[in-house]
Amino acid sequence: MRGRHLLNPLLLSPLSYPRPPFARLDARGASRRAVAEPPAGTRRVPLSESDVGISRFASALPGFRGALKQRYSDFVVHEVALDGSLVRLTSFDLPDDECVDVKEGDVDEAQALESFRLLCGDADCEALMGFLERVSEGGDSDVSPIILSADADKAHRSEVHDFFKRNFGYLITDTIEHRDGIQRCIRVRLKPGPRERRDAGGRGRNRKGTGNLGWRDDMAFDSRRSTTWPHHLGKFLRFHLYKENKDTQEALGKIGNMLGLQPRSFGFAGTKDKRAVTTQQVTLFKMQASRLVNLNRKLVGIKVGDFSYVKEGLVLGQLMGNRFTITLRSVVVESEDVIKAAVDGLIKNGFINYYGLQRFGSGSVPTHLVGAALLKGEWRNAVRMILDPREGECDNINKVRECYREHGDVCMALQNFPRYLITERAILQRLKKYPGNYLQAIMAIPRTLRLMYVHSYQSYLWNHAASMRVEKYGISRVVEGDLVYKKKSPFEEGAVKVTSEVDGHTESSEMNTSCAQLLFRELLIMHLSCR
Repeated sequence: MRGRHLLNPLLLSPLSYPRPPFARLDARGASRRAVAEPPAGTRRVPLSESDVGISRFASALPGFRGALKQRYSDFVVHEVALDGSLVRLTSFDLPDDECVDVKEGDVDEAQALESFRLLCGDADCEALMGFLERVSEGGDSDVSPIILSADADKAHRSEVHDFFKRNFGYLITDTIEHRDGIQRCIRVRLKPGPRERRDAGGRGRNRKGTGNLGWRDDMAFDSRRSTTWPHHLGKFLRFHLYKENKDTQEALGKIGNMLGLQPRSFGFAGTKDKRAVTTQQVTLFKMQASRLVNLNRKLVGIKVGDFSYVKEGLVLGQLMGNRFTITLRSVVVESEDVIKAAVDGLIKNGFINYYGLQRFGSGSVPTHLVGAALLKGEWRNAVRMILDPREGECDNINKVRECYREHGDVCMALQNFPRYLITERAILQRLKKYPGNYLQAIMAIPRTLRLMYVHSYQSYLWNHAASMRVEKYGISRVVEGDLVYKKKSPFEEGAVKVTSEVDGHTESSEMNTSCAQLLFRELLIMHLSCR
């Protein structure tokens, strides 16, 4: 159940999507169909529910129509945390225990990067941010130096050297000849030997001699914070993100730009709908709450609050679920009795636990098609689908996409893509450095987004499996092979039961949730091996 969007119990779709054909649950009204291979190529029509396996109904009652998400405020989502609490935005106050004393020589990285942008321009600032990101990921020998733009002004070069001495003590700079043999450039690289910030508790992958820092490979957080951090505070700032009519990545991208952070700096349990009002938990490593609360005056449609310091950052899937409050408008129905019967049927029969259309993206290329390409190792095809023109996107951006598809001009696309297109820009930045290396380009996408594509394909398989299960057996009884929650409350995590039939009687054996997840992975592998 966790992290899964539920099919609207009344089986209504957004107005832009056609309603699938009505399907009865008895054997007479059902026609068996196998799980389909996702069609390749760019779609030019809106995604329908039947395209992603949503094809069965929980009852044969007559339906009715209405407008879902006519306004973004009609769809309200509150994340349910692991402790069962509802995530709401209730306070902009700073935590009582925030008293972070920053030493005189410590770096405020966001301010430093903004100063560097003014000193050297956007291109060099982007290069430096990417370099710092690679520093946070790899060991000393894994990070190649960067070369800043050619600079004939010796006085300006001196300013740049001084800037790095003042703000980034673990980096060194020198002046080298440009490839034309005439101009001069500044090279930026890591200072050899142990870095001061490492001894103070810096974090990163494959680090040696860092001690017990609690690093997990599935955590992708920014490590470039102040070297001084009070021991009485947790190393992660947790806050509640409230957003209106924006997807999670766009909202965090705006906050990251203001703080000078890369998208991967943020930890969160799951992405939330764009056309909605949503509230969820987010974490940042060694970040002061005072820096975020000051952003509320500048942010539009986004607010942050309910700050606290915790020991661990969030990763995908660390939630119990989501609570949806849905308003239906312009309801067309023959009589109120139809609505009453639908509600009674929902109470009695429940619903089919489908992943909704929002799980598969709003673009002309559904995210599950990209996920299928990634699982098959078709890196170039995945990149193409992400960068290709999209239905419903503004004309200026689609012109850039068309031009890139025809001419493959990476620099042109980078110059014209807006900064909120995080995925596209990350891919292009990597293709600029490694032309033709599409695997490298895919790996440049923030890890949470890469996982989103694969999870979308998993959702596609789940929907088809759920439809086949309902088509064959209905929903009124438990059958062999079902996974059944053994729980005391709707949000409780606990044991799962696998049912089997022995001599006409139903028996059950307990297994933990990880085993249930393993079974689903086997289903995924089985489907891929049948191609």
